[in-house]
Amino acid sequence: MSPLASMLINSLLVVIASMTCLWLISLVRRDASIIDAFWGTGFVLVTWYTLATSPPAQSVERTWLLGILTTIWGLRLSLYLLWRNHGHGEDRRYRAMREHHGPRFWWVSFVTVFLLQAVILWLVSLPIQAAMVAAESKPLGWLDLAGLALWSIGLFFEAVGDYQMARYQADPNNAGRVMDRGLWRLTRHPNYFGDFCVWWGLYLIAFAGGAAWTIFSPLLMSFLLIKVSGVTLLEKSITVRRLDYAAYQARTSSFLPWPPNK
Repeated sequence: MSPLASMLINSLLVVIASMTCLWLISLVRRDASIIDAFWGTGFVLVTWYTLATSPPAQSVERTWLLGILTTIWGLRLSLYLLWRNHGHGEDRRYRAMREHHGPRFWWVSFVTVFLLQAVILWLVSLPIQAAMVAAESKPLGWLDLAGLALWSIGLFFEAVGDYQMARYQADPNNAGRVMDRGLWRLTRHPNYFGDFCVWWGLYLIAFAGGAAWTIFSPLLMSFLLIKVSGVTLLEKSITVRRLDYAAYQARTSSFLPWPPNK
Protein backbone atom coordinates (compact mmCIF):
# COMPACT_ATOMS: atom_id res chain seq x y z
CA MET A 1 0.00 0.00 0.00
CA SER A 2 1.33 3.44 -0.93
CA PRO A 3 2.07 6.02 1.78
CA LEU A 4 -0.79 8.18 0.44
CA ALA A 5 -3.35 5.36 0.53
CA SER A 6 -2.29 4.32 4.02
CA MET A 7 -2.46 7.87 5.31
CA LEU A 8 -5.89 8.50 3.74
CA ILE A 9 -7.35 5.38 5.33
CA ASN A 10 -5.97 6.36 8.73
CA SER A 11 -7.22 9.93 8.45
CA LEU A 12 -10.70 8.66 7.55
CA LEU A 13 -10.70 6.50 10.67
CA VAL A 14 -9.60 9.50 12.75
CA VAL A 15 -12.43 11.63 11.39
CA ILE A 16 -15.04 8.93 11.95
CA ALA A 17 -13.78 8.33 15.50
CA SER A 18 -13.93 12.08 16.23
CA MET A 19 -17.46 12.36 14.85
CA THR A 20 -18.55 9.30 16.84
CA CYS A 21 -17.31 10.91 20.05
CA LEU A 22 -19.08 14.13 19.13
CA TRP A 23 -22.28 12.16 18.43
CA LEU A 24 -22.13 10.57 21.89
CA ILE A 25 -21.77 14.04 23.41
CA SER A 26 -24.76 15.23 21.38
CA LEU A 27 -26.88 12.40 22.83
CA VAL A 28 -26.00 13.49 26.36
CA ARG A 29 -26.63 17.17 25.59
CA ARG A 30 -29.64 16.48 23.36
CA ASP A 31 -28.15 18.89 20.85
CA ALA A 32 -27.05 17.59 17.45
CA SER A 33 -26.18 21.10 16.26
CA ILE A 34 -22.84 20.96 18.10
CA ILE A 35 -21.55 19.43 14.88
CA ASP A 36 -21.82 22.83 13.17
CA ALA A 37 -19.16 24.38 15.40
CA PHE A 38 -16.94 21.32 15.02
CA TRP A 39 -16.98 21.47 11.20
CA GLY A 40 -14.07 23.90 10.86
CA THR A 41 -12.08 22.26 13.66
CA GLY A 42 -12.48 18.90 11.93
CA PHE A 43 -10.45 20.18 8.97
CA VAL A 44 -7.77 21.46 11.34
CA LEU A 45 -7.64 18.04 12.98
CA VAL A 46 -7.24 16.24 9.64
CA THR A 47 -4.62 18.71 8.44
CA TRP A 48 -2.36 18.42 11.48
CA TYR A 49 -2.85 14.68 11.73
CA THR A 50 -1.63 14.42 8.14
CA LEU A 51 1.28 16.75 8.82
CA ALA A 52 2.32 14.76 11.89
CA THR A 53 2.06 11.26 10.39
CA SER A 54 2.96 11.62 6.71
CA PRO A 55 6.53 11.16 5.37
CA PRO A 56 8.70 14.29 5.24
CA ALA A 57 7.36 16.51 2.49
CA GLN A 58 9.52 17.52 -0.43
CA SER A 59 8.10 21.03 -0.30
CA VAL A 60 8.11 22.13 3.35
CA GLU A 61 7.00 25.67 2.52
CA ARG A 62 3.89 24.51 0.67
CA THR A 63 3.00 21.99 3.35
CA TRP A 64 3.18 24.57 6.11
CA LEU A 65 1.31 27.11 4.01
CA LEU A 66 -1.58 24.68 3.60
CA GLY A 67 -1.50 23.85 7.31
CA ILE A 68 -1.53 27.47 8.44
CA LEU A 69 -4.24 28.60 6.02
CA THR A 70 -6.52 25.69 6.89
CA THR A 71 -6.01 26.30 10.61
CA ILE A 72 -6.84 30.00 10.37
CA TRP A 73 -9.99 29.30 8.36
CA GLY A 74 -11.15 26.36 10.50
CA LEU A 75 -10.59 27.91 13.93
CA ARG A 76 -12.19 31.20 12.92
CA LEU A 77 -15.29 29.41 11.70
CA SER A 78 -15.57 27.18 14.78
CA LEU A 79 -15.05 30.02 17.25
CA TYR A 80 -17.58 32.20 15.47
CA LEU A 81 -20.23 29.45 15.45
CA LEU A 82 -19.57 28.64 19.10
CA TRP A 83 -20.11 32.30 19.97
CA ARG A 84 -23.16 32.68 17.71
CA ASN A 85 -24.92 29.53 18.92
CA HIS A 86 -24.15 29.88 22.62
CA GLY A 87 -27.31 29.81 24.70
CA HIS A 88 -29.66 29.26 21.75
CA GLY A 89 -30.17 25.51 22.13
CA GLU A 90 -30.47 23.07 19.27
CA ASP A 91 -30.76 24.51 15.76
CA ARG A 92 -34.25 24.35 14.24
CA ARG A 93 -33.05 22.01 11.46
CA TYR A 94 -32.06 19.35 13.97
CA ARG A 95 -35.11 19.98 16.14
CA ALA A 96 -37.29 19.26 13.10
CA MET A 97 -35.35 16.03 12.47
CA ARG A 98 -35.71 15.05 16.12
CA GLU A 99 -39.47 15.59 16.04
CA HIS A 100 -39.82 13.75 12.73
CA HIS A 101 -37.86 10.63 13.71
CA GLY A 102 -38.84 10.48 17.37
CA PRO A 103 -37.24 7.55 19.26
CA ARG A 104 -35.16 6.64 16.19
CA PHE A 105 -33.36 9.97 16.13
CA TRP A 106 -30.40 8.73 18.17
CA TRP A 107 -29.17 6.38 15.44
CA VAL A 108 -30.61 8.33 12.49
CA SER A 109 -28.58 11.36 13.61
CA PHE A 110 -25.40 9.26 13.71
CA VAL A 111 -25.81 8.07 10.11
CA THR A 112 -27.37 11.10 8.39
CA VAL A 113 -25.65 13.88 10.34
CA PHE A 114 -22.40 12.81 12.00
CA LEU A 115 -21.21 9.93 9.81
CA LEU A 116 -22.26 11.65 6.59
CA GLN A 117 -20.45 14.86 7.52
CA ALA A 118 -17.38 12.85 8.53
CA VAL A 119 -17.16 11.40 5.02
CA ILE A 120 -17.81 14.78 3.38
CA LEU A 121 -15.17 16.46 5.55
CA TRP A 122 -12.64 13.78 4.61
CA LEU A 123 -13.44 14.09 0.89
CA VAL A 124 -13.24 17.89 0.88
CA SER A 125 -9.90 17.82 2.71
CA LEU A 126 -8.28 15.44 0.21
CA PRO A 127 -6.36 18.20 -1.67
CA ILE A 128 -4.63 19.19 1.57
CA GLN A 129 -3.85 15.61 2.54
CA ALA A 130 -2.63 14.61 -0.93
CA ALA A 131 -0.43 17.69 -1.31
CA MET A 132 1.19 17.14 2.08
CA VAL A 133 2.13 13.58 1.21
CA ALA A 134 3.10 14.11 -2.43
CA ALA A 135 4.19 17.74 -2.38
CA GLU A 136 6.48 18.42 -5.33
CA SER A 137 9.92 19.79 -4.65
CA LYS A 138 9.54 22.88 -6.83
CA PRO A 139 9.40 26.13 -4.82
CA LEU A 140 6.32 28.23 -4.30
CA GLY A 141 5.24 29.88 -7.53
CA TRP A 142 2.53 31.90 -9.20
CA LEU A 143 -0.11 29.17 -8.72
CA ASP A 144 0.53 29.17 -4.98
CA LEU A 145 0.23 32.96 -4.94
CA ALA A 146 -3.03 32.79 -6.89
CA GLY A 147 -4.34 30.25 -4.38
CA LEU A 148 -3.29 32.43 -1.45
CA ALA A 149 -4.98 35.47 -3.04
CA LEU A 150 -8.22 33.55 -3.64
CA TRP A 151 -8.11 32.15 -0.09
CA SER A 152 -7.64 35.69 1.25
CA ILE A 153 -10.65 36.96 -0.68
CA GLY A 154 -12.69 34.08 0.67
CA LEU A 155 -11.66 34.64 4.28
CA PHE A 156 -12.46 38.34 3.90
CA PHE A 157 -15.98 37.64 2.64
CA GLU A 158 -16.61 35.04 5.34
CA ALA A 159 -15.23 37.00 8.30
CA VAL A 160 -16.54 40.43 7.31
CA GLY A 161 -19.90 39.01 6.23
CA ASP A 162 -20.32 37.23 9.58
CA TYR A 163 -19.26 40.35 11.48
CA GLN A 164 -21.69 42.56 9.59
CA MET A 165 -24.55 40.13 10.13
CA ALA A 166 -23.77 39.80 13.85
CA ARG A 167 -23.83 43.58 14.30
CA TYR A 168 -27.06 43.86 12.33
CA GLN A 169 -28.82 41.17 14.36
CA ALA A 170 -27.60 42.67 17.64
CA ASP A 171 -29.80 45.73 16.99
CA PRO A 172 -33.36 45.04 18.26
CA ASN A 173 -34.71 47.44 15.64
CA ASN A 174 -33.67 44.99 12.92
CA ALA A 175 -35.67 42.03 14.28
CA GLY A 176 -37.50 40.28 11.45
CA ARG A 177 -35.90 42.44 8.79
CA VAL A 178 -33.55 41.41 5.99
CA MET A 179 -29.87 42.31 6.14
CA ASP A 180 -29.02 44.06 2.86
CA ARG A 181 -26.03 46.19 3.79
CA GLY A 182 -22.27 45.89 3.33
CA LEU A 183 -21.27 42.67 1.60
CA TRP A 184 -24.87 41.46 1.92
CA ARG A 185 -25.80 44.16 -0.58
CA LEU A 186 -23.62 42.48 -3.22
CA THR A 187 -24.54 38.84 -2.55
CA ARG A 188 -27.22 37.16 -0.47
CA HIS A 189 -24.61 34.75 0.88
CA PRO A 190 -21.16 36.36 1.31
CA ASN A 191 -20.17 33.67 3.83
CA TYR A 192 -20.90 30.84 1.38
CA PHE A 193 -19.15 32.68 -1.43
CA GLY A 194 -16.18 33.13 0.90
CA ASP A 195 -16.15 29.42 1.69
CA PHE A 196 -16.20 28.71 -2.03
CA CYS A 197 -13.14 30.92 -2.59
CA VAL A 198 -11.26 29.47 0.39
CA TRP A 199 -11.50 25.91 -0.87
CA TRP A 200 -10.68 26.72 -4.48
CA GLY A 201 -7.70 28.72 -3.20
CA LEU A 202 -6.46 25.77 -1.14
CA TYR A 203 -6.96 23.52 -4.15
CA LEU A 204 -4.76 25.75 -6.34
CA ILE A 205 -1.97 25.45 -3.78
CA ALA A 206 -2.49 21.67 -3.63
CA PHE A 207 -2.50 21.60 -7.44
CA ALA A 208 0.92 23.24 -7.41
CA GLY A 209 2.05 20.54 -4.97
CA GLY A 210 1.10 17.64 -7.24
CA ALA A 211 -2.50 17.02 -6.12
CA ALA A 212 -4.31 18.15 -9.26
CA TRP A 213 -6.33 14.91 -9.30
CA THR A 214 -8.28 16.02 -6.20
CA ILE A 215 -10.32 18.59 -8.15
CA PHE A 216 -13.51 16.70 -7.30
CA SER A 217 -13.10 17.93 -3.69
CA PRO A 218 -13.63 21.68 -4.36
CA LEU A 219 -16.29 20.72 -6.91
CA LEU A 220 -18.11 18.78 -4.19
CA MET A 221 -17.84 21.70 -1.78
CA SER A 222 -19.13 24.08 -4.44
CA PHE A 223 -22.12 21.81 -5.14
CA LEU A 224 -22.94 21.57 -1.44
CA LEU A 225 -22.67 25.32 -0.91
CA ILE A 226 -24.84 26.26 -3.87
CA LYS A 227 -27.28 23.39 -4.33
CA VAL A 228 -27.58 21.39 -1.11
CA SER A 229 -26.73 22.55 2.40
CA GLY A 230 -25.92 26.18 1.62
CA VAL A 231 -27.90 28.60 -0.51
CA THR A 232 -30.76 26.26 -1.48
CA LEU A 233 -31.41 24.90 2.02
CA LEU A 234 -31.27 28.31 3.71
CA GLU A 235 -33.61 29.96 1.22
CA LYS A 236 -36.10 27.09 1.26
CA SER A 237 -38.10 28.60 4.12
CA ILE A 238 -36.60 32.03 4.66
CA THR A 239 -39.27 33.81 2.59
CA VAL A 240 -41.80 32.64 5.18
CA ARG A 241 -39.73 33.95 8.09
CA ARG A 242 -38.67 37.17 6.34
CA LEU A 243 -41.55 38.77 4.49
CA ASP A 244 -39.39 41.20 2.51
CA TYR A 245 -36.87 38.53 1.45
CA ALA A 246 -38.52 38.06 -1.95
CA ALA A 247 -37.76 41.67 -2.86
CA TYR A 248 -34.21 41.19 -1.59
CA GLN A 249 -33.88 38.11 -3.84
CA ALA A 250 -35.07 40.08 -6.84
CA ARG A 251 -32.41 42.77 -6.54
CA THR A 252 -29.44 40.87 -5.06
CA SER A 253 -27.17 38.24 -6.58
CA SER A 254 -27.68 34.84 -4.98
CA PHE A 255 -24.00 33.87 -4.80
CA LEU A 256 -21.40 35.78 -6.82
CA PRO A 257 -20.94 39.39 -5.62
CA TRP A 258 -22.55 41.84 -8.02
CA PRO A 259 -24.04 45.34 -7.77
CA PRO A 260 -27.75 45.09 -6.92
CA ASN A 261 -30.44 45.50 -9.57
CA LYS A 262 -32.33 48.76 -9.48
